[in-house]
Amino acid sequence: MLRRAGLIMLLLGACAEAADDYEWPLGVGLPVPLVPDDNPMSTAKVELGRHLFYDTRLSGNHSQACASCHLQELAFTDGLAVSEGSTGQHTPRSSMSLANVAYATTLTWANPVLLDLEAQMLVPLFGAEPVELGLRGLEDELLARIREVPRYQELFAAAFPDDAEPISLHNLTRALACFERRLISGNSPHDRYLAGDTSAISESARRGAQLFNGEKLECFHCHAGFNFQDSVAYVGKPPRNGIYHNTGLYNLDGKGAYPPGNTGLHEFTGVPADMGRFRVPTLRNIAVTAPYMHDGSIATLDEVLDHYAAGGRTIAEGPHAGVGRDNPYKSSFIRGFELSPQERADVLAFLGSLTDEEFLTDPELADPW
Repeated sequence: MLRRAGLIMLLLGACAEAADDYEWPLGVGLPVPLVPDDNPMSTAKVELGRHLFYDTRLSGNHSQACASCHLQELAFTDGLAVSEGSTGQHTPRSSMSLANVAYATTLTWANPVLLDLEAQMLVPLFGAEPVELGLRGLEDELLARIREVPRYQELFAAAFPDDAEPISLHNLTRALACFERRLISGNSPHDRYLAGDTSAISESARRGAQLFNGEKLECFHCHAGFNFQDSVAYVGKPPRNGIYHNTGLYNLDGKGAYPPGNTGLHEFTGVPADMGRFRVPTLRNIAVTAPYMHDGSIATLDEVLDHYAAGGRTIAEGPHAGVGRDNPYKSSFIRGFELSPQERADVLAFLGSLTDEEFLTDPELADPW
């Protein structure tokens, strides 16, 4: 585990730690994440990134921080169907959990070209469609804001001791990326159960785990492995390309269409078969990250089970009416199933056992201001 004692003294030390020296707070069964060669992890960079993550100076109008759409108590989601940017403009998709984002092979719901956090950071900071933090054209002003803060003078110098001018946009995004890689969740009751604590989860949750990992429900095909996610990368495992799936959430025209402007991987490729294909999110802390799906259109986990049990969602009326079960681009794993009331309760108990309370309350991940 990351050393807690003497943290502040470490942050202001003479130099940043090398990647090989960084102590990841890994839980049972979690591998070491991959880190870019040009941005090794260090305690000092993580702490600088934490300050930046919670700082409203990182929005054009000082109204929002990264944390505004990524709340720790909600596993770094925001509890909204779609997020609202600093100018009031809404994003087309929900805020993804940042728990264990260090293992992701691609980032956001359906962008196959965003492969590392350093690059992804530029989207909310400087993107214009939609506006999130609204800093496009204000790069110099942002750096001026940062330079006026004495604490940042110390934190940037500690994080980037070899730089003559450590306060730069390049270093700002690198520090934010290091903090987000530090958002490791691996101490849920289910993790403790796998580590040998047989009392960590209920009998119901154990039965739910068996159902989840069985062919009846097919859940494990897409929500696989230590991160309950089918595309991950870590030290010792070659990175995989992003994997995307259509779950039959929509079928607007009877030919597989999803709502315009939110068609998933199809927006990048133009390939008809990519219609409605989105990245599989981790199920860690899933009980606190409602609403669900890429557009937050399903309110509860119970309704999520209804969607998969039906083999795709049916919307009876309105602009999104259609039978998702009949979507021609739907994943072959979305076949439908039947659950008894007890089986449903068991699956929900298992999903609840994936909540890592330590992660949701860890002061080292909280607002430092």
